[in-house]
Amino acid sequence: MSKILYVMTGAAFWTLADGAEHPTGFWAEEAVAPYEAFRAAGHEIVVATPGGVVPPVDRGSLAPEVNGGQEGANRIAAGLVSFAALRSPIRLEDVDLGDYAAVYYPGGHGPMEDLAVDADSGRLLSLALESGKPLGVVCHASAALLAATGADGTNAFAGYRLTGFTNAEETQAGLADRAKWLLQDRLVAAGADFQEGEPWAPHVVVDRNLVTGQNPASSAPLATELLKLLG
Repeated sequence: MSKILYVMTGAAFWTLADGAEHPTGFWAEEAVAPYEAFRAAGHEIVVATPGGVVPPVDRGSLAPEVNGGQEGANRIAAGLVSFAALRSPIRLEDVDLGDYAAVYYPGGHGPMEDLAVDADSGRLLSLALESGKPLGVVCHASAALLAATGADGTNAFAGYRLTGFTNAEETQAGLADRAKWLLQDRLVAAGADFQEGEPWAPHVVVDRNLVTGQNPASSAPLATELLKLLG
């Protein structure tokens, strides 16, 4: 059985432009839906976070209104309970990419706070890209790509077709005008070929071994594409 590494946020809040701390963490569906697909395909999941802290779930991601109703919310909550690796993460600093067949980053606003500036994560992303191993990143987790810079300041993902949570979606979510920066803007500035789909609709972009998803609805389709690359 091969292992898939989940790299997850350790941040329970996102600092806004006015200094306020917006409660956040990882988005439940973006962790659970791929987990279920990867496990069904026979893969083992290992979770890594900065410092090895238990990743906090964004409580808002458990609400019925973002899960298609109470039944969907119950299914996601049950998925978190069964995802035992969430409760025993390893330290991101100690990860050896050679131990894993693929790498996956779930989103939530948490990565905007920590993974966007985490040098260990940035190095891992650069290595994963170079290795040719499948690398999946969804929604706000694309913020982590911003830390993958070389000594000359060039981003490892410059020129790659990719996606992430869009300015339009951040605006519709009500946080665009309170954010220090917007993900889509920063990825474009880093040289990425940002591919924007319709707000909230599934949108997955595959470029070589990189698979990115725009939003929570893209997490399950992303897992399907990642598994295709794993063969």
